[in-house]
Amino acid sequence: MVKISVIGSGRVGGSCAHLLAQRELADEVLLLDVVEGLPQGTALDIMQTAPLEDFRARVYGSNEYGDIEGSDLVVVTAGLARKPGMSRRDLLQKNAQIVQSVTGKISRYAPRSKILVVTNPLDVMTYLAFKTSGFERNHVFGMGGVLDSARFAYFIAEKLEVSLEEISALVIGAHGDRMLPLPRFSRVSGEPITELLPPDVVENLVERTRGAGAEIVSYLKTGSAFYAPAASVVRMVEAIFGDGKGSLPVCVYLDGEYGLKDVCVGVPVKLSPDGVEEIIELDLTPDEMSILRDSAAEVRKSIESLGLE
Repeated sequence: MVKISVIGSGRVGGSCAHLLAQRELADEVLLLDVVEGLPQGTALDIMQTAPLEDFRARVYGSNEYGDIEGSDLVVVTAGLARKPGMSRRDLLQKNAQIVQSVTGKISRYAPRSKILVVTNPLDVMTYLAFKTSGFERNHVFGMGGVLDSARFAYFIAEKLEVSLEEISALVIGAHGDRMLPLPRFSRVSGEPITELLPPDVVENLVERTRGAGAEIVSYLKTGSAFYAPAASVVRMVEAIFGDGKGSLPVCVYLDGEYGLKDVCVGVPVKLSPDGVEEIIELDLTPDEMSILRDSAAEVRKSIESLGLE
């Protein structure tokens, strides 16, 4: 029996719960929110798709943190979403308070769970969840790299007019403007895109990937992306409880890997039912390593601004 709790019943949380149930990745999916009626109504709506989509998972809503007891995994989506003109750093203070409170309750009611952070700014919130929870570092991780890599893959497919099935793309580093898309590790039918596209086109794809979240915010006006973030969470859950295939770029706490310490950024890892099973260290070029260090340095600045030392 697998139980997954999703904290935050907005668009990301609701989409996560629906996909988790639809794919039967858990026997129970709990939606939790501080807004009375919101998780209950969202859960009921999802359950009424069960006769149409033929899934047997149970989705239910609650406003009581005690109901997360027995969770194998807790997905944290609670927090404010970005709005036009708002950077991920603008979200820092308010979402830090929310995540710190949520993580404290996870530690109290579901101390044997793993924590998957989605709230932005993702890397800082993952760090805060790790430090607040007191959990082992392999039990606290964040979503960003899977989403960024999916966006990069889509843009590559769109440019080359090829099937997404032929593409593997990789983005590491912080989930934000300083992320590190890796063109030479991103391939179409096994060929690096650096062999298929001129440098200026590759650079345009890299820059569009870095700004992909903001691009969606600019269109939506009053919110941010939710379908792709939710699908990215579900892909990670599949790796944890399902197929366990290959590696995924995941935000994790680094303690010397890549020459970085006491910071959370996205790097390739192997996931298992016990969380992060292995951190994979890529053979990066000096330029790539420099960008990764700059990316981590930005995260460190935000951590320091919260006084989390």
